Amino acid sequence: MTSSSAEAATPSASTIRKVLVAACAASAIEWYDFFIYLTAAALVFPTLFFPATTDPVAGVLASFSTAAVGFFARPVGGVLFGHFGDRMGRKRTLVTALLLMGVSTTLVGLLPTYSTIGIWAAIALFVLRICQGLAVGGQWGGAMLLATEYAPPSKRGFYGSFAQVGVPVGLVLGNAFFLILAAVQTQEAFGAWGWRIPFIASIVLIGLAMYIQLRLEDTPAFRRLQERQQQAQEEEGGEAQQRSPVLQVIREHPKQILLAAGAFFVVNGAFYVMITGMLDYGTRDLGLSRSQMLTAVLISSFAQIFMLPAWSALSDRVGRRPVYLTGAVLLGLWSFPLFWLVDTRNIVLITVALILGQLFLSMMYGPQAALFSEMFSRQVRYSGASIGYQLAAVFAGGLAPIIMVWLLDTTGTSLSVSLYMFAMAALTFFSVYLVTETYEDEMAEDVAEEEGAAAKG
Repeated sequence: MTSSSAEAATPSASTIRKVLVAACAASAIEWYDFFIYLTAAALVFPTLFFPATTDPVAGVLASFSTAAVGFFARPVGGVLFGHFGDRMGRKRTLVTALLLMGVSTTLVGLLPTYSTIGIWAAIALFVLRICQGLAVGGQWGGAMLLATEYAPPSKRGFYGSFAQVGVPVGLVLGNAFFLILAAVQTQEAFGAWGWRIPFIASIVLIGLAMYIQLRLEDTPAFRRLQERQQQAQEEEGGEAQQRSPVLQVIREHPKQILLAAGAFFVVNGAFYVMITGMLDYGTRDLGLSRSQMLTAVLISSFAQIFMLPAWSALSDRVGRRPVYLTGAVLLGLWSFPLFWLVDTRNIVLITVALILGQLFLSMMYGPQAALFSEMFSRQVRYSGASIGYQLAAVFAGGLAPIIMVWLLDTTGTSLSVSLYMFAMAALTFFSVYLVTETYEDEMAEDVAEEEGAAAKG
């Protein structure tokens, strides 16, 4: 073993701590940026960027549609960043995604509104949301692999949860920011300029990207892969050609991609029902205040920060599938009591309903980073995991708030949304049931598999 290989195989405790903190921080700030858009889309964008719509429902749908564009851009980001993540490294690709998100979100905070530049305000918002979608499409794979590819096999679930924990942390930060601003400002001041502050504050993401670039090495798994590829090129006189990781994973692992997307379906869809759709439903349909609904969402998301590592650690002991499948069953069943409690208009019961919903969701989202990283060999891991994850994000998370508004407006009952969540849970259960258990696999052992595949190519 070369000295570089030995170093890659045994990262120091201080290096691992830096990696886990960086993975969590990267996810937290990146998702903070992504989530504050969703919060603003529910609370202020309909009147600031789409005032020409006379029907309040039409204004909300127009605002949510620009939010959904970010979800449709996510698979493109997953493909683009997945290719370079498998070719050039996890770290460099993650840094690029963070920079793109930081710049585009800051610019949203500086945008003139419809009253200043007319329809161009909505168009600019649309373009910047696409940039956000591209960035988040590449970020998750980088942060997740940064954590899991540094992890020992017995702790991949727990280590991977640090990238997942960043999601509720980002949501709490974003919602808390909006909640504080709404409390200390008048509604007129908040609508005029206060909403911009959370967006402009995201400029700190650029500093985090620079820290990761300058202070961290790429993952041991990717460095070992680079050594093998360099050795193969030397043996073949520099004539060895690398196949496109994206094309390779689509051609060789289409089933894994589809199962990964299905496994994420209810996780993503139910999440956005609970954090975005509920904001609109609670304020517009149930007549609750913006602060009340934001507080309920914030408390449930804060509780999820502690749930994710716990369920992920359990998956290291009993397997990913038992924990994941149980979460799908419980969340599907809970989709009915969830809305029964929300419809009481009692903020305490609403908060309890959302906390339990996040508890069951965490049983799936916590172990997901490890599950996805174990489903693909390191040669195509960034591409495969990102494409599967982001495909579900389009059809589950991106459409969930829109479908929820449409169902409520069409049927007049929240039961329709409960049935929608139940159907998504059934799809996820079926997908995970077909996944081979992976928690005891040694990801380092996939070298032989990759070399065999390369020999056949």
